Amino acid sequence: MFAEKNRRGRVVRLRLRTKLLLSLALISSGLTCATLWMVRRSVRIQLRNEIAEDLRNSVAVFGNVQRQREVGLTRSAELLANLPSLKALMTTQDAATIQDASADIWHLASSDLFVLANPTGKVLAIHTTFPGITRSAAQDLLKNSLGADQPSFWWYGAGRLYEVFLQPIYFGPAKDGNALGVLGVGHEISDAVAMDLSRIASSQVAFYYGKVLVVSTLQREQESDFANFVRDAHNFSVSGPKEIRLGGEEFLATTVELTPSVAPFVRLSVLKSFDKAAVFLGALNRLLLVLGLIAILAGGVLVFFISGTFMRPLARLVGGVRALEKGDFAYPVASRSGDEVAELTAAFERMRDSLQRTQQELLRAERLATIGRMASSISHDLRHPLTAVVANAEFLCDPKLGVSQREELYREIRSAVDQLTDLVDSLLEFSQARESLRRVFGPVADAVERAIHTVRARPEFQGVNISVCREGRCETWFDHKKVERVFANMLLNACEVVPLESGKIEVKLRECESGVEIRIADNGPGVAEPIRAKLFQPFTSFGKRNGIGLGLAISQKIICDHGGSASLESTGAGKTVFKLVLPIPVSGDPVLSN
Repeated sequence: MFAEKNRRGRVVRLRLRTKLLLSLALISSGLTCATLWMVRRSVRIQLRNEIAEDLRNSVAVFGNVQRQREVGLTRSAELLANLPSLKALMTTQDAATIQDASADIWHLASSDLFVLANPTGKVLAIHTTFPGITRSAAQDLLKNSLGADQPSFWWYGAGRLYEVFLQPIYFGPAKDGNALGVLGVGHEISDAVAMDLSRIASSQVAFYYGKVLVVSTLQREQESDFANFVRDAHNFSVSGPKEIRLGGEEFLATTVELTPSVAPFVRLSVLKSFDKAAVFLGALNRLLLVLGLIAILAGGVLVFFISGTFMRPLARLVGGVRALEKGDFAYPVASRSGDEVAELTAAFERMRDSLQRTQQELLRAERLATIGRMASSISHDLRHPLTAVVANAEFLCDPKLGVSQREELYREIRSAVDQLTDLVDSLLEFSQARESLRRVFGPVADAVERAIHTVRARPEFQGVNISVCREGRCETWFDHKKVERVFANMLLNACEVVPLESGKIEVKLRECESGVEIRIADNGPGVAEPIRAKLFQPFTSFGKRNGIGLGLAISQKIICDHGGSASLESTGAGKTVFKLVLPIPVSGDPVLSN
């Protein structure tokens, strides 16, 4: 059920038409959101596949360019190694001479790195376009490279990365094996090379040596994030494209190893911005959202007008239900249509007629049952004292009785008559809606003491321990006789359920802001479960041989007439507590006028 709470905390129930409109809005919103999500997901998957394909093409383009560069550098190294001037220079084996004289030969090579070394790997000359690898670093790198059987090598030093091709220099034909030294020609992977590759691949590129980012076309902030990404060992997978966020922008990156069998590895990562490629998704989402809102509004207008055709008979039916709640069985609810609403209306009319008949029958049956229960209870309680009166009256007719015997019979007849009088008074007390009270200001404890004295006058209850405890003055305006009767009823009930030998009843009086609280506690077995809910209702009795079940009902009525309350505070095996509250009227209180 659709419901909402207003600021005052009251529940506001929505009309059926409003529920239909809200349902349509929720369904349309849900379908629109689901459509947006599905379209966005499908487009993102397709876009990712396209970007992944572009990345593979970019890697393939780089491979082609790289192979062409390797072929060119290899041929350049071979031509330089066969120059007569270079061979003549290497025969000197003088490092200073070779360093100075090799500058012209280096310019012929158009390379970024030019190295000459003797057959043992000692570097005799080195030239670089920009300050980079030193002679000692080049010698270490050269010694590591001479033992490997591959066409090219990657040298890294002073923050610069070179692809180096080595070519031996022979004296005479190469088949003779008279080596004069080794020639190394290198091409630097610089910012310019990265930019050229980026334009060719229409992507961002990054080269890194081991875990060190050497050069890239990324922005500074993105480059810093990518450097941190490279340092993570888990990110060195060279499998399919991987999503990565750099500087708040999402990229799709693929990585290829340029030295698959030599460590440390040299890798190339090609990155393509996913966010830039997905800019059109925002426009598509807005378009779908506008279409969804239009559908919601159009559907709401249609439902609003169409719902009126079946809301009117439903409104009449609701009016009939409300009238039935108030007892009106004649409210018109007839419907002329032939749909399900008309069938429901007809069924409601039949139910209403049947309910009216059933209610009348129940009222008659309840009256008869009430009269029967009252007659049964009253006849049961009248029979015993009437039997005593009749029997003792017959005994009085015996002329042989002495004076003492006649007095004893008179006392028994008087006791039976008193019981009959109490029964009649109880019935009259209960039948009166509200009796005027004769209030007198005084302590409630006095009424409790007189009630205790009345109870102890009965021989069977003389062994029950009854104690009284008082906190405060506990004084108020009340009808002493009626309140005393309340206490007597409560104490008699308690005495009837507690053990005769170890019975204990505690009466506690306490004065508080709400009035005078009186708690009567006993150590009996507790109130039976079947009668707890209707304990203060008339004719409620459980497990008693005598009594018509009016004691607690009359007691509650008297306390309520005083403006107080009577309730069962707690019950259980060994302790049952009844709580009575008599208010303390203030000056000018209208309750004092009763």
